[in-house]
Amino acid sequence: MTQRTLRIATRASNLAVWQAEWVRGRLEQAHPGLTVELIRKSTKGDRFLAAPLSEIGGKGWFVKELETALEDGSADIAVHSMKDVPVNFPDGLMLAVICERGDPTDALVVRGDLDAIDLAGLPRNGKVGTASLRRASQVLALRPDLSTAPVRGNVETRLGKLDAGEFDAIILASAGLERLGLAERITARLGPPQFVPAGGQGAVGIECRSDDAEILELLAVLNDEATSRCVRAERAVSRHLGGNCSVPLAAHAIGGEGVLQLSALVASIDGRTVLRAQGSGSDPEALGIQVAEDLLAAGAAPVLEAAARLAEG
Repeated sequence: MTQRTLRIATRASNLAVWQAEWVRGRLEQAHPGLTVELIRKSTKGDRFLAAPLSEIGGKGWFVKELETALEDGSADIAVHSMKDVPVNFPDGLMLAVICERGDPTDALVVRGDLDAIDLAGLPRNGKVGTASLRRASQVLALRPDLSTAPVRGNVETRLGKLDAGEFDAIILASAGLERLGLAERITARLGPPQFVPAGGQGAVGIECRSDDAEILELLAVLNDEATSRCVRAERAVSRHLGGNCSVPLAAHAIGGEGVLQLSALVASIDGRTVLRAQGSGSDPEALGIQVAEDLLAAGAAPVLEAAARLAEG
């Protein structure tokens, strides 16, 4: 190809930069002559750390500044953790590709002076840090005696708060710890069916302008169809239920190369009510809607409404 430069908008955290660097490496390898630059942005979600995401506007706070860079032409693509991406995009922007997924599970990280090797081993009435209502509700469902409290900031900041004794354990994304070379900090991986991850967790997505045919052609090589199908099914659950960071909602799909197996969960914030649904099918969006409808039939609507009211204070 002819020489050209492509600009990536990314959050400035170490994890976000790792993901953007990974995309840069893949693109430059696939397209000789392409130069990729990173444009680091501080988002509102990175700057306002005093309150839980559920109280400040949810996931969109991690992507708005990156989308603005796409809209004003100062960047060509934006790289996101898919679990942070709202299900709807501004006019003129689109999700171009979803890259191959890493570990989708949640990671329990226990403070070093404790002997616990899993959630069950944490001390009675212990304190778990998590910025996610989804994670907190599932912790409380499994261990009602525990308390949960928000812990925000980048991965290193959260680990520092744990090590300083603010919590007995914290929960982070396994993929994030692995990508930062911190996999040794993982005490236990919390995964399905007992602990359901966020839709899109572990996957990297790339957003661009919907009318930029050249960029779309360059990005196509990075799309992983199996991952894309799974994440599309997971996001369809959230879209149909109107989910965001203000409600404890989880979805996870496997089998992306053929028939998908999708499981989803809606819970009350205190973990006392947990509704689950499963389904299988070959159409990701239709499957997501089917499983969401099963959750609604099981009583998800009032649970989600109550959770949203509590989260809003």
